[in-house]
Amino acid sequence: MAVRVQREDFDIGAELAALRAGRDDIGALVSFSGLVRGTAKGQPIAGMELEHYPGMTEKALAGIEAQAVERWSLQASLIVHRYGLLHPGEQIMMVATAAPHRGDAFAAAEFLMDYLKSRAPFWKKEATPDGGRWVDARDTDEDALRRW
Repeated sequence: MAVRVQREDFDIGAELAALRAGRDDIGALVSFSGLVRGTAKGQPIAGMELEHYPGMTEKALAGIEAQAVERWSLQASLIVHRYGLLHPGEQIMMVATAAPHRGDAFAAAEFLMDYLKSRAPFWKKEATPDGGRWVDARDTDEDALRRW
């Protein structure tokens, strides 16, 4: 089980290979990667600045991951989240879950993604032609949490 908050990009293939290296108890490996979109609310986006409080952010992400481990049978999990200035097409984050069976791996990954989207302590500011704008939480993100 691991959580990393970092400025630099990551290699999804290498991360997944490391997660399962030397393991024969994993029957399912699920991953998701979030990317910076080139448009939002009908406007082009030149980039997105992600801010966080070091220490507090890692602790919050570890707490979310611990909830997933408690709820589902996982052999391993990984959360990688970036901060700093990111451009369209760049990776923002990834989640990976490994379990004996796909049901637990998929459910835990969806749980982590839903909670990261709405509860992870990151502040996002989009650069648009009209200037910068902070990204607000969406009602659909909160709706997604209710199923858990």
